[in-house]
Amino acid sequence: MLRGLVQHWDLLRDLVKRDFIGRYKGSVLGVAWSLLNPLLMLAIYTFVFSVAFKARWGGHSDESKVAFAIVLFSGIIVHTFFAECLNRSPSLVTSHANYVKKVVFPLEILSWMALLSAFLHFLVSFGALLAFCILSGTTLHIQALLIPLALIPLILMTMGASWILASLGVYLRDLSQVIGMLVTITLFLAPIFYPIDSLPSAYKVVLQWNPITLPVIQLRNLLLFGNPFQWYPWAVSLVFGLGIFQAGYWWFQKSRRGFADVV
Repeated sequence: MLRGLVQHWDLLRDLVKRDFIGRYKGSVLGVAWSLLNPLLMLAIYTFVFSVAFKARWGGHSDESKVAFAIVLFSGIIVHTFFAECLNRSPSLVTSHANYVKKVVFPLEILSWMALLSAFLHFLVSFGALLAFCILSGTTLHIQALLIPLALIPLILMTMGASWILASLGVYLRDLSQVIGMLVTITLFLAPIFYPIDSLPSAYKVVLQWNPITLPVIQLRNLLLFGNPFQWYPWAVSLVFGLGIFQAGYWWFQKSRRGFADVV
């Protein structure tokens, strides 16, 4: 899997560049939309939860709206990365039908293209988060250097799921609608708008099966709260992510033989 990625790196780089920039081609603000979209959602969620519902992270009444917004935004950018990859996956092959029928093309790198393009958007949003923290005087912790390591299991799981969904999307055209609903569910069944410790034990078990729960918690602990890295949950999720990664690639390679007959 990784050898193929290295072999086609030049092609993949061009595809990612075209996908990232081409999405905003012709627009006035261009790539700035990749930053404005999450900031707009941040403003809406912050108003609804901290102003209308008067929510505070962990129930601290003296917490400022800025602090709540930073905690909220750190979770939103993780979910946005995950959601963009999965929402695009069912149509990756069907939207590039010419690659299936006319030329010999490594179709498996389409999922890599979608993931790397989404990760570039994540980096833009993460940069905005860091700038917001610095301007607001929020303390950043040295443990933040471990954030790339904390995201590895999520990247592996997302890639494996993307390969599975990309292949199934060729045969099941309604899959995009189903994935859209599931992605929305993962948003509210993750500790993005509330700390996981505020839930009863029975509900915590449900949230722990959400693939973005641990990355969201780890990112906040490392960047904002200065808590130590959770090595054991990370190791378990890494093994699970490697399994999905391998299974997704195997499934895609087995099912791709019928793509040309269906697309």
